[in-house]
Amino acid sequence: MNYSSAPPEPDDKGRYFHLPSASDLQNETTQGKQHKSTEVVASVRRPIPHRLNKYVLAAAILASTNSILLGYDIGVMSGAVLYIRDNLKISSTQVEILVGCLNVCSLIGSLASGKTSDCIGRRYTIVLSAATFLIGALLMGLAPSFSFLMAGRVVAGIGVGYSLMIGPVYTTELSSAMTRGFLSSLPEVFINIGILLGYISNYALSSLPENINWRLMLGLAALPALAVAVGVIIMPESPRWLVMKGRFLEAEQVLIKTSNGGEEEARMRLNEMAKAAVDSGQEPPSTSNWSGEGVWKELFLHPSPPIRRILIAAVGVNFFMQASGNDAVVYYSPEVFRDAGIHDKKQLVGVTIIMGLTKTFFVFISSLFLDRFGRRPMLLLGSAGMTVSSAMLGLGSKYLETSEIKPVWAIAVCVVAVCADVSFFSIGLGPITWVYSSEIFPMRLRAQGTGLAISVNRVVSGIVSMTFLSLSEAITFGGVFFVLAGIMAVGTIFFYCFLPETKGKSLEEIGVLFEDKTPETNNKFVS
Repeated sequence: MNYSSAPPEPDDKGRYFHLPSASDLQNETTQGKQHKSTEVVASVRRPIPHRLNKYVLAAAILASTNSILLGYDIGVMSGAVLYIRDNLKISSTQVEILVGCLNVCSLIGSLASGKTSDCIGRRYTIVLSAATFLIGALLMGLAPSFSFLMAGRVVAGIGVGYSLMIGPVYTTELSSAMTRGFLSSLPEVFINIGILLGYISNYALSSLPENINWRLMLGLAALPALAVAVGVIIMPESPRWLVMKGRFLEAEQVLIKTSNGGEEEARMRLNEMAKAAVDSGQEPPSTSNWSGEGVWKELFLHPSPPIRRILIAAVGVNFFMQASGNDAVVYYSPEVFRDAGIHDKKQLVGVTIIMGLTKTFFVFISSLFLDRFGRRPMLLLGSAGMTVSSAMLGLGSKYLETSEIKPVWAIAVCVVAVCADVSFFSIGLGPITWVYSSEIFPMRLRAQGTGLAISVNRVVSGIVSMTFLSLSEAITFGGVFFVLAGIMAVGTIFFYCFLPETKGKSLEEIGVLFEDKTPETNNKFVS
C-alpha cells in the first residue's frame, strides 16, 4: 500500500507533513516482531495531558444523541402500549410483536451500518440513521391502524440499528485512550435519558384521550432525530476513517483539534494510525477507493486466532447484554408491577419514572468511573449484582403469586429488586457493551465487526422482547426472573474468562491483549 508517491504539498500555513512510507512501516514491523507492540508504542510516547478535550466532548455528545431515539422508544412504549392495546383492540401476541419488531428490524440497520460507514464515512451514517428514525417516528405518530403502526416500527427499527453501531464507533475513533471509556459510554447515558424522557412523556400525556395520547407519545421521537440531523454539520469526520481513505492532511487537521497535546500529539497519533493501516494488510488498488472489501471474509472464513478471540468477546458481551432481559423488563415494567399488585395506570407510569431516574443516575456514575476503575471490575460488579437482583425479584414474584393478600412489603421488595436490576445493568453491561464492542476490533474491521456484534444484540433483544409475556404466562414472572438470574450467572463467568482489561490503552495497543500468551507467536495481529 502506498500512502504517497510524491512529496506532500504544503498546507495553508506552509507546513509540510511527512508520513513514513509503507515500506518503511513494513520494515519497522518486521524488525520489531520480537517485541510486543505496546513496548514499541510506549518507547515513542511522551506525557500528554489527560484532560477532556471540549471539541471531542461536543462531537461525542452530538453522535450519542442518536441513542436518545432508542431510549425514548423503549421508555415510551412501556406506557403507550397500555393505551394502544385498548384503542386498537390488539391481543397480547400483537403487543409482543409490536414491541419486539423494532429490535428485530434494527438487525437490518446494524448489519448494513458497518459497510455503509466504511463507504460514506461515519458522519453521514449518523445523518442517515437520524433521518430513517425521523420517518419511522412520523409514521408511528400518524398511524391510523395496527398495520400502519407496524410499518413505522419497521422503519424506525432500521434507524435504531444504524445509530447503535455508528455512535460508539465514531466516538471511539475520535477519543484519546484516557477518555475513551467515558466518551464511548455516552450512547448508553443517552439511551437512559431517552428512556426517562419516554416515561415523562407517558406521564404527561396519559390524561389525554386514548386515540390521541399514544400517537403524540410516539410522534415526539421525531424531534431529537431532527436535531441530530442538523447538528452533525459541525461534527468532524473520524480521523481513522480518513486515514483508511488516504486523506492524511484532513486526518491531521481533525487530530490537531481533538488532541490536548497539540500538533506533536496529533502527528504521533496519525503515525500510529498509518502504521496500523499498513500492518492490517489492506492493499487495494487505491487507498482512497477502499470501502470495506474483504472484511467478512477475514472475520468468518479465515480469522486468525486473535481475531477469533475478539469476535467471541464482542458477540458474547452483546449476547449477554440482551439475554439479561433488561430491555424486556423496561418495556414490560408496568406489566411486572401490575402483576405485583399495582393496578392504577397513573401509578404504574409513576413507578416507571422512579425506575428511569435510578437507571439514568447509575449509568452516568458508571461512565464517569470507567476510565478510572476499568471495564472488567465494573462489568463483573454489574453482572453479579444483576444475578442477585433477578433472583430476589423471582422470590418476591413467587411469594406474591402464592399469596392471597398482596402485602405492601412484598410489593416494595419487587419494586426495589427491579430498580436494583436495572441499576446494576447501568453500572456494567449497559455502558460497557458499547465501549468494548467498538474498541477491540482492528481499525479495518472495526465498523463491520461492531455492526455484526450489535446485530446479535438486536436479534437477542427482539427474541426476548417478543417472548417475555408468553414465557411469563407459561412459567410466571417469578420463573422468568429465576431463568434470567441463571443466565447472568453464566455471563459473569464468561466475562471473567474472555474479556481482558482495555483501560488506558490506545486502539492500536488493544490488539496485543488478544494475542497468544507466548514469547513469540506466528499469529500476527495488528490493530
